[in-house]
Amino acid sequence: MDLRLPDELIAFVPEEAGSDGTRWPGDETAQPSVSPTAIRDTSLLSVLAAQDDLLDRVADWGPIDTSAGVFHLVPVRIERDLPLVSRWMNDPAAEAFWELSGPPSVTEGHLQAQLAGDGRSVPCIGVLDGTPMSYWEVYRADLDPLARHYPARPHDTGVHLLVGAVADRGRGLGGLLLRSVADLVLARRTSCARVIAEPDIRNTPSIAAFLTAGFRFSAEVDLPAKRAALMVRDRTLRHLM
Repeated sequence: MDLRLPDELIAFVPEEAGSDGTRWPGDETAQPSVSPTAIRDTSLLSVLAAQDDLLDRVADWGPIDTSAGVFHLVPVRIERDLPLVSRWMNDPAAEAFWELSGPPSVTEGHLQAQLAGDGRSVPCIGVLDGTPMSYWEVYRADLDPLARHYPARPHDTGVHLLVGAVADRGRGLGGLLLRSVADLVLARRTSCARVIAEPDIRNTPSIAAFLTAGFRFSAEVDLPAKRAALMVRDRTLRHLM
């Protein structure tokens, strides 16, 4: 069943700047937040609520305390985040697996497809102690084409992660943050029993990070663009792994 909303109902809502210490490149004070007073049309409110319901309002999940600092998933804003995400995607380590290198328009098209969709995927910036340092996608795996390739369960929630800065790689942050975000998903999405990931089977550092984060290797799956390792973090096993 296709849950995509009609194009005429899709809207972008301007977000007001705030201040929580987040140091966005080129803007030392901007922090995304949706202002209810900026939304006048009750039908638009209904549409936004329907979108949010698919992932239980990622924007409201709040910060996570980790051993590396306070971490926060902040939904992407194109006008603020495109230069940063595009630069990360052009790093050779990211280019090999994300295939979004090139001019900013390439990354913009990828982000716009999610932002203009029905809310089944939410692109986010990972902010650690006030500094943007990673790119994330939180998505409904059971509503994604991925569900055709594994025995999906209702409300399975998937995650993609790119650690942006080279200095942040290779020191265990990936596994640490994946565990924290997976636990956050399970805490905020009570209907979700599993967090899913499907890194490229060739991406051994990524697979190692998921294993460190308490995911288990479930199977190898052939996807249209890659052969992937299906990784699963189960709610029932999260205190054991």
